[in-house]
Amino acid sequence: MDSIQELIQLLNSADKKLFRQFLERKNKRSDVKNLQLLDLIETDDIDGLKNIYESEKNNDAYHALRKRLQDSLLLFLSQKTFESNHSETYDALRLVVVGRFLLENDVVKVAFKCLDKAERLAEHLEQFNLLNELLLLKLQYAHLSGAQDLETLTERFLRNQSDMQREAKLNMAYAFLRLELQEIHLKGKIVNLTALMLTTIRKYKISLQDLMTYKSIYQILFIANEYAAIQQNYGLIERYINRTNQFILDQPHKKQSYLFYHISILYFLANFHLRRRDFERSASYLKEMMALMETDSRYYTLFYLRHQLLSALNLFFTGLANDAITLLQASLSNTKLSSKPEDIEDVRICLTMFLALCNDRGSLKQLTLLTRTDAWYEKKMGMLWTIRKNLMEILVQAQFSNIELAMSRLSSFRRRYKKYLLKTSEERVLLYLKLVEKYLLKPDMAFDKAYRNTVLAQLESVKNNDIFTLSFIAWLIARWEKKTAHQVVLTLIEGDNIVQS
Repeated sequence: MDSIQELIQLLNSADKKLFRQFLERKNKRSDVKNLQLLDLIETDDIDGLKNIYESEKNNDAYHALRKRLQDSLLLFLSQKTFESNHSETYDALRLVVVGRFLLENDVVKVAFKCLDKAERLAEHLEQFNLLNELLLLKLQYAHLSGAQDLETLTERFLRNQSDMQREAKLNMAYAFLRLELQEIHLKGKIVNLTALMLTTIRKYKISLQDLMTYKSIYQILFIANEYAAIQQNYGLIERYINRTNQFILDQPHKKQSYLFYHISILYFLANFHLRRRDFERSASYLKEMMALMETDSRYYTLFYLRHQLLSALNLFFTGLANDAITLLQASLSNTKLSSKPEDIEDVRICLTMFLALCNDRGSLKQLTLLTRTDAWYEKKMGMLWTIRKNLMEILVQAQFSNIELAMSRLSSFRRRYKKYLLKTSEERVLLYLKLVEKYLLKPDMAFDKAYRNTVLAQLESVKNNDIFTLSFIAWLIARWEKKTAHQVVLTLIEGDNIVQS
């Protein structure tokens, strides 16, 4: 997909109509082809694109036209974003813009009132970069009547510079840790998270006090959660969870300006306790998360699908499969244009898993709705997610007797991921795949004692204790047990033994 198509996809039907009107107002001549080009790109008319100019010599004109259309799209999107965003940050930015305009036009008294209000908002939101611009503007016009005292302004400016430096160090540390995560995830780099955190804090000269903010706690938890997901061991990050709990308890007031970070932290806490099988505590955090979401419609929309996903997982792994399935089906039917594609895919694959583990053929239909390429899933959802999705597809096809298709998917999986799995020391996935292949080639193998013992031996590895990994192993065990894979995984979660003979 080219850049113009990506930009057009950000517009809904009403926005597209407004953009056409925007172009019409901009067009000063009748022979401008930007609307024609827009139609051809929207309809994916390749032949039309080739013929937009008569001669091949007009290649330069065509590319110039594309550039002008892209520039117009960017201008339209920037105006739309600025006009439609009602957050306090944008309110402060609008006040700075109008304050500057008024100062340039000698409407001094009203200008300073606008800037004072913007400063209060920016301080409340800890928008240090915006404060920097605003205070520089006040300093520039400090000679005018009605301006604040220069010494006071200078002191505030220098204090804000210090805050900016602190935030910059935290952001650099966060960026560094994200890059390290990529190395762990894509190249199998062996890293101790605690040692990595300490090294990073020393490298960027970050104090303990710098870490005690909602934003920094959110960033640390994001890194820790990703690390635990890659290692499939959430026990590794328990110390960070305990510190986060203490941080939240120590906050006397829940400031609205930190709402995004606060909700995100509660989400990470709910996910941690879900993966540690403490479903009651997970549900408790989800309840608190929903209470905060309901105070702001923006965050309700942003976090809705993620909240529903964790809620459904809690229901499913506590034996309420039908409730979990109903919840996810309702969530998908309530998705909005503003819903992130990644969140929708996450809910859909989870629904597919629930149906498959309950031996429901509806899982086949859900699979057909996971239509994006593996490259997209790898980039947006991560390698682990994509590998699980492909493994699940093999199992679902096998479960409903589409053996040839399952074998084909299995071969494709090996070709695409074997090298990566060996590189990242994930041979256990390849071992699991061999067990699936044996079953596909000879279903009666499920009743062979040696085969059963090999499957059950996977339960002895700590790495396989994660609820999602257990679900895959449960699928194999269900081949010889007279139960659904959901019933088997509930038994495994409760810690009961599966008979080996």
